[in-house]
Amino acid sequence: MRVIVTGGAGFIGSHLVDALMNYVDEVIVVDNLSRGELENISKWMKNQRFKFVKGDVTDLELMSKIVKDCDAVFHLAANPEVRMIDPYIHFKNNVYATYAVLEAMRVNNVTKIVFTSSSTVYGEAKIFPTPEDYSPLMPISIYGACKLASESLIIGYSNTYGFSSVILRLANIVGSRSRHGVIVDFLRKLLEDPTRLEILGDGEQTKSYLHIKDCIDAMIKSFENIGDNIQIYNVGSEDAINVKTIARIVIEELNLENVRIEYRNELHGRGWIGDVRRMLLDISRLRSIGWKPRYNSSDAVRLAVKELKEEIRSVSRD
Repeated sequence: MRVIVTGGAGFIGSHLVDALMNYVDEVIVVDNLSRGELENISKWMKNQRFKFVKGDVTDLELMSKIVKDCDAVFHLAANPEVRMIDPYIHFKNNVYATYAVLEAMRVNNVTKIVFTSSSTVYGEAKIFPTPEDYSPLMPISIYGACKLASESLIIGYSNTYGFSSVILRLANIVGSRSRHGVIVDFLRKLLEDPTRLEILGDGEQTKSYLHIKDCIDAMIKSFENIGDNIQIYNVGSEDAINVKTIARIVIEELNLENVRIEYRNELHGRGWIGDVRRMLLDISRLRSIGWKPRYNSSDAVRLAVKELKEEIRSVSRD
């Protein structure tokens, strides 16, 4: 089996590549390195079963050449910034990128795709834990809207051209190689100034956090169970913790004392425009096919801090 991983040099993508190299015959990574790092996949570069293509997923001609003779696509390439940026960046790197992948698949008669969507498609849900059939889906960020648009494209192509599709709505994924998110933000701030920590919002934002190991297990399990239709799975832990608790864990793991906590609470508790204040996913559908998380949110965050603190120190020194 030959598979493609778009965004395979990034945080989640590179961990997925590590798993797939022990699972399939050949892995091809496509990444423009705008977010990904070659170091994340360096150990596979000389492996004959691995190929790296530096290129943009939005290049339809390139993608059509790469997808040819492949069996499946894991589509992870995206701009991961939930905070407000130029909407066109999200459209190009998320929605149009998904279109380019799907078109390349259609032209080359490749029919299996696994797509990493996001819990942000639910917006401010009113049911917790939130099931996959929750409606209406009303994202409160451009990022979430573009993930939802990408889902719709995949569903449309699947129904029209007979694709077998898995859509994974991810909670907050944490762990080694991450360069984005609240843990990384706190580590960078505290390594720069160990006497104070600024928290965006009121610190009560409460969400599910899943360790990267559990996330990759879920991705592999969902691929093993891919059917002839469209399958949507929530991927998260079974509990949630708030930002204040994450701050405490980071401070403890850095062995700091007397850290002054300062809140920048200008958006009625949100950290930024588009910040969902509460998120907890119903993962019973994924559990029904044999997956369950090893770590709860607190343990996932603590393990991630242990893994990341030296990585962030090294990046900061560079």
